[in-house]
Amino acid sequence: METQASTLTGRRKVINALLSVLLHAASRIDYVGAENVPSQGGVLLATNHMSRFDTLLLALTPTRPDITALVADKYKRNLLFLVILNMAGIIWLDRTKADFGAFRVAVDALKRGYCLGIAPEGTRSTTAELLEGKPGAVLLALKADVPIVPVGLAATETLVPNLRRLKRSHVTLHYGKAFRLPALDRDNREAQMKTCTDEIMCRIAALLPEKYHGFYAGYPRLAELLAEGEFSTSGEYHL
Repeated sequence: METQASTLTGRRKVINALLSVLLHAASRIDYVGAENVPSQGGVLLATNHMSRFDTLLLALTPTRPDITALVADKYKRNLLFLVILNMAGIIWLDRTKADFGAFRVAVDALKRGYCLGIAPEGTRSTTAELLEGKPGAVLLALKADVPIVPVGLAATETLVPNLRRLKRSHVTLHYGKAFRLPALDRDNREAQMKTCTDEIMCRIAALLPEKYHGFYAGYPRLAELLAEGEFSTSGEYHL
């Protein structure tokens, strides 16, 4: 077990070094508020999703070299992504069904203290605007009993078009403060799942320029978060 862990750690260092060179050559990357990500222990990074490069950018989060992620298995069709993501130790997810196997692996990774990235929207937005969130992130966080750190990815949708024009992009990953979700009430589970999902998505939206707010534009909860201005300092707090 120790040998396998050491091998994975060694592979990850190589992958991160390679990704750093490639991604910084293609773009200027700003990691804002990365200190909000706990340096150890299980934590869920909930992000918006606009580019096939999002997972690779998230993997370079300065404070957590052990990030894994749930990634749609459609990316297996791209040989480059298949090799890199396999070496990085990500968790493949079949989005055509309720993939309980991937869910169990993700919960186990979180309970063992890993940092796990997930896009609550469930798919990549083709409009660069937030889509309605799905409850998977809520279920994972509650099952594994870990805090959530919202992450707003801005301008990642420009990476592919700019690469085709041999132009560098300027992308930003903005990390909000960690928070925990309340336990679900069995008698009101469905409504609470919706409320918790909206909470996660509004916290992501609060880290993004208005043009990305999409489905959550005009949400009262988003307006409250923006008025509170609680996303510029570190520290964990609970709902």
